[in-house]
Amino acid sequence: MSHHHKSNIQFSIITITCNAEKVLEHTILSVLSQSYPHIEYIIIDGNSSDGTVDMIRQYAPGLSSWISEPDKGLYDAMNKGLRMATGDYVWFLNAGDTLQHGNTVADMAMVAEQNGMPDVLYGETDLMDRKGNILAARRLKAPKVLTWKSFRMGMLVCHQAFVTKRSITPEYDLQYRFSADFDWCIRCMKNAGTIVNSRLRLVNYLYEGLTTANRKASLKERYAIMCKYYGKPSTMLLHLWFAIRFYSAKWFKGRV
Repeated sequence: MSHHHKSNIQFSIITITCNAEKVLEHTILSVLSQSYPHIEYIIIDGNSSDGTVDMIRQYAPGLSSWISEPDKGLYDAMNKGLRMATGDYVWFLNAGDTLQHGNTVADMAMVAEQNGMPDVLYGETDLMDRKGNILAARRLKAPKVLTWKSFRMGMLVCHQAFVTKRSITPEYDLQYRFSADFDWCIRCMKNAGTIVNSRLRLVNYLYEGLTTANRKASLKERYAIMCKYYGKPSTMLLHLWFAIRFYSAKWFKGRV
C-alpha cells in the first residue's frame, strides 16, 4: 500500500497495563514507531508495583496521556481509556501485543478512508511468544463478512484486531469479569451501520493462555452472553454441536 499521509483520521490506541514491565516496551515501541502521524496513545495502568510505571514515564513524551491508579479490573481500566479517548477510532492493544509493522495504522487509515469511515474495521491476528517469535496465525480466521450474529460461532475476531468508531462504542459491562470484550464486540456491531474487513494482518497477540480456572469462568460467561443475544435454544443446540464435533475429532484421532 502507498502511504501518503493525506488522511487526518485520528486513532486512539489504548494500552491497559498492570505489572507488565517485562512485556510493555515492545507494545509502546510498536505504537511509537508507526509511520502514521495522527495517533493518540493512551496508557491506563492499574497501580503497578513493579517497574511498569518507570517505563511509562520513560516514554511519556511520546504518549498523549497516561494514568496509574487502582481499578476494578481489566474492563474498568478499559472504560477509563474510552472516557479519555478523543480520536475518531478506538483501538485496544494490550501490554505485550504489538502492531504488525510500522505502516499498520497508515494502512488502516487508508482502508477507513476508501470505505467512507465505517463504524467497525477488523482484520487478522498472529500469536506470538514473549520473545516476539510468531507461533501461528490465530486459529479462528476473521470471516469475510462480519455481523453481530457471527459471534454465535465464538469470538471470530480478536479484540485487538477489532477497531471501532468512538461515536458508536459503548462501555464494557463490568458484570462480566472475563468475557466483557465478547459482549462489547457484539454491542459495537449491533450499533454499527457499516462493518468492513480490512483484509490486513493487524496485530501480534502475546499468547500466554488463561489459567484453567479463568478459562472455565470465561466460557461460562460467554455462554450466558450468547444466550442473551442469540436466545437460549439455539445457543444450547450450537453448543451440543460444538461438543459432538470436539469429541468425535478426539475419538477419530484415537482410532487412526
